[in-house]
Amino acid sequence: MPLNAQDLSGTFSTGDVAIALTLSFVLSALIGWVYRATHRNVSYSQSYVQTLVILGMIISLIMLVVGSNIARAFALVGALSVVRFRNAVKETRDVGFIFLVMGVGMACGTRFYTLAAVAAVSICLVVVGMRRFNWFALTVQRQVVKVQVPPDDDYTPGIVDVLVRHTDEFELVSMETIRGGALTELMYTVRLKKGCEPGTLVAALRERTAGQRVTLLTGYDQTDL
Repeated sequence: MPLNAQDLSGTFSTGDVAIALTLSFVLSALIGWVYRATHRNVSYSQSYVQTLVILGMIISLIMLVVGSNIARAFALVGALSVVRFRNAVKETRDVGFIFLVMGVGMACGTRFYTLAAVAAVSICLVVVGMRRFNWFALTVQRQVVKVQVPPDDDYTPGIVDVLVRHTDEFELVSMETIRGGALTELMYTVRLKKGCEPGTLVAALRERTAGQRVTLLTGYDQTDL
């Protein structure tokens, strides 16, 4: 029986492929640069940014393959459903950039070139504006205090007394045993009083915790714990 190979690429021209992939690359690279320029935390990953660029081009390719064929769309959904991603996204903002490059790739792949360009530039300007003018930032800076104490006595009243004297506000977040039960770790969120230095608070707490370790984290809301 003769085998007939049919080329289905006639549904789009070579120019369409070149424009879609090139534009998705340029716009995804723009989004990657905006992500890099506006990133604040310590968890920056070059691999993640490169993946954004690749993802935009792949989505554009997928949309070219699917076209308006519903059967192909369901086939791709079934094929892609077997893929499992184990890497946890450390920051919710990263998810937004993933969806942004996916949207741009979809627009390029379906040949909505103007929509892709306008949307990518507009959303990038919004991201830069939020970074530049520090939108929605809290004006009150809080810290995290970790205190380790021996489990053979109740050190909580002494710790609370120090926090009352050195902070305007504090709250116990967690209490757990560490080192196989040899120590108890207490974690507080605090807001230092005006003029109070972090070192002063740490020294005062060490006097009440039998010299055990005391850790104070400043700017924890911008740091991956």
